[in-house]
Amino acid sequence: MKRIFLFILTNLAVLFVINITLRLLGVDRMLEQSATINFNALLVMSLVIGFAGSIVSLFLSKWSAKRMVGAQIIIAPADPTERWLMETVRRQAQSVGIGMPEVAIYDAPDVNAFATGWNRNEALVAVSTALLRSMSRDEAEAVLAHEISHVANGDMVTLTLIQGVVNTFVVFFSRLFGIFVDSLLRREGEQRGPGIGTFIAEIAAQLVLGVLASLIVMWFSRQREFRADAGAAQLAGREKMIAALERLKINHEQVSLPSEMAASGISGGTGMSRLFMTHPPLDERIAALRAGR
Repeated sequence: MKRIFLFILTNLAVLFVINITLRLLGVDRMLEQSATINFNALLVMSLVIGFAGSIVSLFLSKWSAKRMVGAQIIIAPADPTERWLMETVRRQAQSVGIGMPEVAIYDAPDVNAFATGWNRNEALVAVSTALLRSMSRDEAEAVLAHEISHVANGDMVTLTLIQGVVNTFVVFFSRLFGIFVDSLLRREGEQRGPGIGTFIAEIAAQLVLGVLASLIVMWFSRQREFRADAGAAQLAGREKMIAALERLKINHEQVSLPSEMAASGISGGTGMSRLFMTHPPLDERIAALRAGR
């Protein structure tokens, strides 16, 4: 879940900064130069802002992940556990034909791991100290294989493209809403640029539409988890992956999740909360593996 949380958080921050910068530079005023809306100019601006946010987020993904979780990169293994981690990741990376990722450990109470990076050969794989304490070597190997599968599948790049498209629509329709609100606030015959009402309306619309658009990103995230599980089953073995997911169920029942994971509910959710999950329920993932999907 952490890779999605960090990516979306960075993406929103970049979008906000770009919007403010364009307003300060007066670039947005080109849309107000005529009585009719310049849809072509608006679409181009939305594309630039939308994809800039997702692409910058992709290139910052490793940097932001390291700093947010306090990941310690393993340069030279200091003990048998670190040596095993490096050797396992190296073997799996060679099996799927990708460059050796950076390997890191971060201190956290939740049993978790994540992979991120702007391309298949410049990735980061990080595991929590709780995972190393509570999982067997076989289970941890399956988790690592799951993360390596994410890298090999190019999931972060695909996520960037999807996020760029939804960003474009969010910016486009938010801007239309802002222009509409500005037209309601403008007195008849008054000639002026967009006012504070436009800005507030546009930001509010971006927040609302951004939440709705995130449902698409979350749906994609859930689908790719099944694919990564299948890849891990091929790399490490189906029974090892099932055992790892079963271990996650046990730990979830014993340890309350930190706030940043509550939205996804790694073991599943019901009703509306299910729409905002980055991961499918563990029971569904286990059932898919047992069914050979």
